[in-house]
Amino acid sequence: MGAMRLLAPALIGWFWAAIAAAGAGELERARQLYQRTEYREAIALLSSLPVKDGPTWELLGMAWYMEGEYKKASQCFEKAVAADPLNARYHHWLGRAYGRRAETSSFLTAPGLARKAREHFERAVQLDPDNIEAVNDLFEYYLEAPGFLGGGLERAAALLERIGRLDPAERHYAEARLAEKRREFARAEQHLRLALEQAPRQLGRVIDLARFLAKQRRFEESEALLAQAEKIAPGSARLKFERAAMYIQAGRNLDEARRLLREYLASPLTPDDPPRREAERLLRQLS
Repeated sequence: MGAMRLLAPALIGWFWAAIAAAGAGELERARQLYQRTEYREAIALLSSLPVKDGPTWELLGMAWYMEGEYKKASQCFEKAVAADPLNARYHHWLGRAYGRRAETSSFLTAPGLARKAREHFERAVQLDPDNIEAVNDLFEYYLEAPGFLGGGLERAAALLERIGRLDPAERHYAEARLAEKRREFARAEQHLRLALEQAPRQLGRVIDLARFLAKQRRFEESEALLAQAEKIAPGSARLKFERAAMYIQAGRNLDEARRLLREYLASPLTPDDPPRREAERLLRQLS
């Protein structure tokens, strides 16, 4: 009996170690599915795991988020935060999920969800001041939210210096967003051009300026920039989507927009690309 009592803890320890090792392998498989935008497959795999830790809840929440299931995503991120309250990334994703829920909710529930988004963005930045994506999302919240929800242009402007320390080109983009909000369009354009000068090989910087010029109905200049973007990233799926979105917003080149969106949907995508459902929505809009 004494030997059995000594053996039992060792067997239990081995059992849980085996479970953890199997879970780690499944988590890596789920990450690969996620990177291939096979979100439903990743969700099925992660949901089947008997033991879920912070990274598992985070990835499950990310997959639900990419599927547009923001309530399910926020529930997963809440569990990730509960597992590790000092993880800035978990708070950031939870803020994103609450933000999207606020955007898609009724006027009765949206304010409370928006406040939760702000709280978690602020907590993420507090925990990791160098997380440029969290700082950017907090900036966008302050820029767009009304004062009674904790937003405001002054609060957004207060983040400019921090953004500049992390990414000088991104600061110019933020300056442009702020100027555009104030309807200072010449200043906005100036900062977008400065951002492009800072990072001339970044596809996003070219797209940002092209989109701004298209909104100003300066289509010839916008098209020249899109041609420049094509040289930077030939065949880019993201560029196809962005070009189509610009055409649709301007109400021009709609047949070309339809072709580009179909090519986009046939392309191998990553989580960094616009979601397939958004391209499908734009296609339905064209119909």
